[in-house]
Amino acid sequence: MLLIFFMVSTVLRETDLKVRTQLPEAEALTKIDQKRLISKLFIGPLKSGENEGDTAIQIDDALIENRNAIRQIMYRKLQEQPKLIVSMKVDRESEMNTVNEVQQELRDAGTLRINYSSSREAGAN
Repeated sequence: MLLIFFMVSTVLRETDLKVRTQLPEAEALTKIDQKRLISKLFIGPLKSGENEGDTAIQIDDALIENRNAIRQIMYRKLQEQPKLIVSMKVDRESEMNTVNEVQQELRDAGTLRINYSSSREAGAN
């Protein structure tokens, strides 16, 4: 019975990444413990497909074709979860123009709690 309980209650699904992200390095990192409050936003080159290598935007599992759609998607998510945190994972080779456009769309949607993800510095423990 205990085994069945854990099999039923365990969440196994992870985000299906369609965008490559090599995160920049940082000296100090803070971990967010409340995973259910986080919506992940990825910016980087496409991993595969017809336009492989082109900069793309992915929110959770969905690729975003029209950047103006970011505002509506994040506004809906904010209405469902008022304490929503957007975790941006940006490839180190991405253009800042794209990042700035996404940030502006997030501001217009009212999602002002933004976390920028990075990897630990190579020399740090």
